[in-house]
Amino acid sequence: MQQTRCAVLDAIADGPVAGPALAEQLDVSRAAIWKHIEALRDDGFEIASDDDGYELVSVPEFGGTAIEFGLDAPFEVEYHDAIPSTNERARELGAKGKSDVVVVADEQTGGKGRLDRAWSSPSGGIWLSILLRPDVPPAQAPAFTLAAAVATTRAAREAGVEAEIKWPNDVLVSDTNENSSERNSEGPAKLVGILTEMEGEADRISWLVVGIGINANVDPDDLPADTPATSIRAEVGDVERRVFTQRLLEEFDDLRKDLDSVVPAWREYASTLGRRVRVDTPGGEVIGEAVDVAFPGTLVVDTDDGRVEVTAGDCEHLRPADE
Repeated sequence: MQQTRCAVLDAIADGPVAGPALAEQLDVSRAAIWKHIEALRDDGFEIASDDDGYELVSVPEFGGTAIEFGLDAPFEVEYHDAIPSTNERARELGAKGKSDVVVVADEQTGGKGRLDRAWSSPSGGIWLSILLRPDVPPAQAPAFTLAAAVATTRAAREAGVEAEIKWPNDVLVSDTNENSSERNSEGPAKLVGILTEMEGEADRISWLVVGIGINANVDPDDLPADTPATSIRAEVGDVERRVFTQRLLEEFDDLRKDLDSVVPAWREYASTLGRRVRVDTPGGEVIGEAVDVAFPGTLVVDTDDGRVEVTAGDCEHLRPADE
């Protein structure tokens, strides 16, 4: 958000402020104040104006300026009502040298998941991509994916959804949760998908994009029928998307500043550890008990042939033989 516009919002949020006083306080013209007020109104902010001055009445439910207002994290937000892919847009910005930008959309028309799988992104969801330039080697990039899963899980739990994480980054709602919807009666249902993309060299990351897709205020009938999926609406009702997005970004920002804290935080919400799993990896199938996750996100599996460390793959939770 433009710095003066942010200062105008902060000032009028605390009560009526007369235009001349606001102009003097911010060292700009009264005409400039009026232009900023009108721009904020165009963005959906309700601003009253009377003899006492300007006063902020309400903040839009969603949108770039709305998310930036009150956000306690150093991100610039670029918002789209609809876009083919927030990850694609973030990659474009990365190629232009941008950093710490979050591309957010109400709807994606061409969203993709891992292995180029289609990802349904209807209006009412939260579809965002975080563009970073972290000063770490590429080998540590998986830690940012785990950080995104933790941040989203924490935001979901604050919203009342008992979310959990399946290795490495699927945020699910278990069928054993009291508030789980009928849609996930056949097992845990997916609430969030995360896709991380990177460009770099052997010793450095040029840019990193963490894409996060959240089934927020979405009807269950608008979600894919071929895989168990749920939404915040289906679990607990509609959420304030602006607040949810802010909390996610604030939690992610804290975690990215302290990568050593990511794996312990991930373990706290993990549904995979202690479970028998099957992991399809580039080197073949790994079956056994998931016993740990090591930095930056390696799954440790005890198999019949010994302990195996898995850095990438599709993980499936297996039911015990007696079920």
